[in-house]
Amino acid sequence: MNFAKTIYTLLFLFMFFVQIHPQDTTKSETSKKDRHTFTMIYDIGATSVKNQAKTGTCWDFATQSFLESELMRMGKGEYNLSEMFNVRYTYPLKAERYVRYHGKYQFGEGGQAHDVLKIFDTYGAVPNSVYPGLEPGDSLYDNTEMDAVLKSVLETIVSRNRITPHYIDIVNAICDIYLGKVPEKFVYKGKEYTPKSFAQSLGINTKDYVEITSFTHHPFYSKFVLEVPDNWEEGEYYNVPLNDLIEIMNKALKNGFTVAWDGAVGKNNFYRKEGYAVVPLAGDTSKTGPEIEENVTQELRQKAFDDYSNTDDHLMHITGMAKDQAGTIFYYTKNSWGTKDKKYDGYWYLSEPFVKLRTIAILVHKDAIPKDIREKLGI
Repeated sequence: MNFAKTIYTLLFLFMFFVQIHPQDTTKSETSKKDRHTFTMIYDIGATSVKNQAKTGTCWDFATQSFLESELMRMGKGEYNLSEMFNVRYTYPLKAERYVRYHGKYQFGEGGQAHDVLKIFDTYGAVPNSVYPGLEPGDSLYDNTEMDAVLKSVLETIVSRNRITPHYIDIVNAICDIYLGKVPEKFVYKGKEYTPKSFAQSLGINTKDYVEITSFTHHPFYSKFVLEVPDNWEEGEYYNVPLNDLIEIMNKALKNGFTVAWDGAVGKNNFYRKEGYAVVPLAGDTSKTGPEIEENVTQELRQKAFDDYSNTDDHLMHITGMAKDQAGTIFYYTKNSWGTKDKKYDGYWYLSEPFVKLRTIAILVHKDAIPKDIREKLGI
């Protein structure tokens, strides 16, 4: 009798499991199903994804990656250029402005794409293997303490209402302690270089690159100093209508040029876990499949800039273009947050509406700009 009860119990449990198991499987599969299925249109060569870790130097990583892709496009091969070389030489320049403006000037880790080009012209470049900018034993960057120490020193100098002749020596010493001294000469692949001669050997002409933006508070097809806090160098940007900005990006990618992208990702809809960014239409309650997105206009992006919804909080490197199953264009974008636990191995997909709304500026080779737009800009 006990044996029969046991058989009946097992049969009951088996039938119960068969009934509920398919439902659980369906629910699990639905929860894991991606809302977007991407198909690549253009995929341009890029170097490996890096990790800026605990630094505010996305401007550096994005632009250095951009230059590395330029070298690949030019047939120069693959390089891993030192990001911390740029940081090392940028800080003293920022410090000079800070003390000259009596502390009423931007000082910190942030910057813009043109900062990398300035350092390249002024001081040169080095491979990352020559100047990694890491303290002994470290594998990840962390400039938090260095930044705080530098800021404290500069605040003390400003508070004394006079500039000590030794302040720049102090700044340089702090940078050398945390990042290391830049070698005057080094050997790379059997040849001896200085940072300047190495930069010259790469064949990059920084005058070939232009920064472009799109805002209505300045005339189109003119240049102006972009009013964002990290533009401490007061770099000028060409101003074009939004449709032209998108056309420049699309034509660049179509013709094998990549784009350094400066924009806002700190707001909603930049999905870190899912690896994509969109601008959902207000009221869109869909839970599966592509979101219905906002129709982004020139006026909408200007409003976002004017009410500080759009800030230059992050730079990345656009290296390709894709479309999802609904036909929406997405920009394949290399980030500098490493690859660990990143859905697309350190890349993000930014929808065209997102790019229209959140772009602050781009850096491109002038040859990537369509001829008619170049003529209007006088390039």
